[in-house]
Amino acid sequence: MTHDMVTALRPLLTAEASAEAYSTGTEPGDLEQAVWLRLLERLDAEGPPADPQQWLRRAVRSEARRTRRTSRLERPYAAEPADDGERDPEQLALAAARGRALRAAVRRLPGRCPRLMEALLSPEDPTYREIAGELGISQGSLGPERSRCLGCLRRLLSPEVAAR
Repeated sequence: MTHDMVTALRPLLTAEASAEAYSTGTEPGDLEQAVWLRLLERLDAEGPPADPQQWLRRAVRSEARRTRRTSRLERPYAAEPADDGERDPEQLALAAARGRALRAAVRRLPGRCPRLMEALLSPEDPTYREIAGELGISQGSLGPERSRCLGCLRRLLSPEVAAR
């Protein structure tokens, strides 16, 4: 039944995501992937929706709103942060400890997240295309995958940060 539902909903989801993507500033494929994930979570928790087409339309719009809210909050730096380059031994030790703690938390993440986050933290600064090739996943799925991994990392680190 799930396969039939996916097959039946695919054209509608493609059309709805394409219509909403421009207003969110994201790729239609990213919206599609987020909605497929929500559908899988829904199927696992509650079973299939009573009206799958209506549920899908609402889910696309909900994901589009969430993406717009997120993009309003996340702004790139106007310029690279200044680095005076002169750090004392204490600052260097603290930075190294933070880096070790972050990498230890990254190793505890589920699924592909450890490999993805290690690639993103790499000093070689690989492109999304290079990371996607290394991990064997599509370039369009890196953004949503990265967001999920960062969410997991936040949840994992929040008790540690709050304890300090």
